[in-house]
Amino acid sequence: MTDPATFGARLRAFRERSGKTRPVLGGLVGRSAEWVKALENGRLLPPRLPMLLRLAEVLDISDLAVLTGDQSLPVASVTSAGHADVGKVAAAMQRASLPIGPVTPIEVVRGLVDQAWALWHRSTTERTAVAAVLPGLLTDAQRSARRLDGAARRQALVELARVYHLVQLYLAHQPYPELVWLAADRGMLAAQEADDPAAMAVAAWYYAHVYRGANQVEAAEQVLVDVAGLVDPAAGGEQLARWGQAQLGIALAHSKAGRAGRAWRAWDAADSAASRLGGGYVHPWLMFGPAACVAYAVTIETDLCRPGEAVRRADTTDYRALPSHTRRAGALIEAARAHMLARGEVAAVHLLGRALRESVDTVRHHPYARTAALELSNRPGTIGEGARELALAMGVTG
Repeated sequence: MTDPATFGARLRAFRERSGKTRPVLGGLVGRSAEWVKALENGRLLPPRLPMLLRLAEVLDISDLAVLTGDQSLPVASVTSAGHADVGKVAAAMQRASLPIGPVTPIEVVRGLVDQAWALWHRSTTERTAVAAVLPGLLTDAQRSARRLDGAARRQALVELARVYHLVQLYLAHQPYPELVWLAADRGMLAAQEADDPAAMAVAAWYYAHVYRGANQVEAAEQVLVDVAGLVDPAAGGEQLARWGQAQLGIALAHSKAGRAGRAWRAWDAADSAASRLGGGYVHPWLMFGPAACVAYAVTIETDLCRPGEAVRRADTTDYRALPSHTRRAGALIEAARAHMLARGEVAAVHLLGRALRESVDTVRHHPYARTAALELSNRPGTIGEGARELALAMGVTG
């Protein structure tokens, strides 16, 4: 290595720490292996802020100062934007005292949880919609799980796990990363206390999200492998859907680690499960089904740095088949990421605009969407003009 005080030496050190090769790092930020090598060797000057943020995101760096050597700039200050009501939800999660008051019947709790999930999927401002109900819902579910007995308590614990999963989704990309881990952990604990394998399978899916986000892909795979054996895919219906969802999570872990063969074997298992459930099947709140498998295939190809296949899949995906505004927006952001990998900047701006129309909240709080809009806003002509409009709508400045 060269002088460790240089930008290039620091970049190389972080790349090697993350286990990424130059081709992989270059592919993930839309550049070549030679470009990465030139940065590391000092033949190129450090890139501009948008690309620095992309590198930091991929390398799991929380403060640009450790990469650039300049003054502190928390990556989250640009890539994340706190929702207006996040403090209320955070306070509910941080509450130490046990909720008191009358117990809400389990049938009522289940109906309230179903309604909250429907709000998450049907609203174009899903964070705003669920923030209004999450604190009270947490209280009701926690109180029922604590005070009911026998089968009713186990049912309440299953519903409490579902509430924690929704809290985790709400808090994702918010300025409370420790609470995302806490929500995942509490969701798994509630499912385990309920002694419900199907609930544990779903809890593992959400736990794998936080593991992948922290680049702990082996842990993400393992938590899903552990629970996949608890549900019986031959039973069909709900168990098959949750087994298929676990296989999909395993595929995403393998693709992030660059293991193409294992990723696609797991994806094939998930897709086969979805097909057995029926061409038009969609799980009512997990949204697992054939359309979800098709959409996640774009993410897998993009993570594997195969731009041609990623774009082909993105361009042939029917996003309308996903009956959820937030899932459609997320899938469109992944399609934009695929096009950016293939240098298709016009398409990327278009897809980010479509995603914004599907869900303002999803796009506004998505780290990749924010950094991509910031990066593209520096382009000349219509690309830059469109990206600046997107950045303004997202509240991104740079």
